[in-house]
Amino acid sequence: MPDRVTMPQEAKPKTKAKKKAAPKKPAAKKRPAKKAAPGMSDAAVKAKTGKTWAEWFAALDKAGAKAMSHKEITKLLGARHKLADWWSQMVTVGYERARGLRALHQKADGFNASVSRTLATGLDQLFEAWDETRTRASFLKEAIAVTTRNPGKNMRFAWDKDGGKVEVRFTAKGPEKAQITIDHMGLASGAAVKRLKGFWADTLEKMGETALKTSKRVRGSK
Repeated sequence: MPDRVTMPQEAKPKTKAKKKAAPKKPAAKKRPAKKAAPGMSDAAVKAKTGKTWAEWFAALDKAGAKAMSHKEITKLLGARHKLADWWSQMVTVGYERARGLRALHQKADGFNASVSRTLATGLDQLFEAWDETRTRASFLKEAIAVTTRNPGKNMRFAWDKDGGKVEVRFTAKGPEKAQITIDHMGLASGAAVKRLKGFWADTLEKMGETALKTSKRVRGSK
């Protein structure tokens, strides 16, 4: 009996192993701002708006304000609750801070640093200390280009070194007493706020003696 012939099996074509795609890294989540106090007492906000902070927070949560932009919240407060523009802004900022939607010192256009000081000098003399270039250079070394100038009220200028804009406001507190407030607006971070608050506080400290000397010089020349 002849041997059984085994027919060769057809070779299967080799297939290339598919490379497994590397798993995609999840996009880094933006770290929410720390929750902070709204910035005004319950008594003050209720006296002007008719609600405490807790009542405003509950009303805004119910309206879905967590998912709204700053502009949308202020518009809601004006249209539905009849708040004036300034109080719409104030309640919105307080809500955003309390819900971690806005960091401390952060405004719609960035972060703000603010310092103030009251001096025993006249309003005109205090304004003159900033307005007169040579006098200002004795306490503020950086050169500035004033864009807005309202004698006895305020002045504004850009701040190229750190970015943002600066407003200096002057307020009479009596015949020989005046307050100066510096608002540095549009800063990039909370760290910048801390640094610039220190810088402007030092500037006001240096300015104090200059303003007082200027005041005495002006009074003596009358």
